Amino acid sequence: MSLQDFAGQTIIVTGAGSGIGRVTALRLAERGAHVIVADISDSAEDVVKEITDAGGQASAAVGDISDQQVVDDVVAQAVDTGGRLGLVNNAGIMDKFDGAAETEDAVWERCLRINLTAPFLLTRAVLPHMQRQGAGSIVMVSSIWGLRGAACEAAYSASKAGLTGLCQALAREAGPCGIRANALAPGVIDTDMLSGYTPDELNELRRATPLGRLGTPQDVAAAAYFLCSDEASFITGQVLAVDGGYL
Repeated sequence: MSLQDFAGQTIIVTGAGSGIGRVTALRLAERGAHVIVADISDSAEDVVKEITDAGGQASAAVGDISDQQVVDDVVAQAVDTGGRLGLVNNAGIMDKFDGAAETEDAVWERCLRINLTAPFLLTRAVLPHMQRQGAGSIVMVSSIWGLRGAACEAAYSASKAGLTGLCQALAREAGPCGIRANALAPGVIDTDMLSGYTPDELNELRRATPLGRLGTPQDVAAAAYFLCSDEASFITGQVLAVDGGYL
């Protein structure tokens, strides 16, 4: 891939203020994309500065992407920037480690709103623009727990499973317009989302991973980068596990 693989493209990356989203935004910008760094916090501004200081192009979009008005504003910002539009739905939360019987309504609703409804709203908003341009790549960052479920993570697992289903339905629906939709299913990735685990639990997760380590944001960003690129032009409706072979 060349250093200008994404020249002439504007790619929205959600949850790009930290972790997987930040590294994905940096990689895309390094290769020529204008990145809309979307995040609920002002850390989006820091990532934009990091990109522009390195000679790349980026704009911040600060707000809650589960809010329809924020979504409309983010997409309008991307369209106004110009170029071929792309989307990486990365933002997500894992609020509490509760069994299904103990999961409160508010926890369930918040998890589905951020992890599933927000990506749907953004996808729905970008689709007409992608249809007009006759091309586009949408990447959903799901989870291995969306494929197999996880005890005491019912809300998170359900939201990520729904995201995978949305991706596969979208691939069938939008493929005739030249739009690709794929999902990533990260395994145990070393981000702030692991802060609720004890050292012993993290060691157990390492032992359950054949490659013998936790994943990094760079591991997932590399896969997102590939699926966004024209190198993946005949790949759609797929779920790529980035999990080190987690058992």
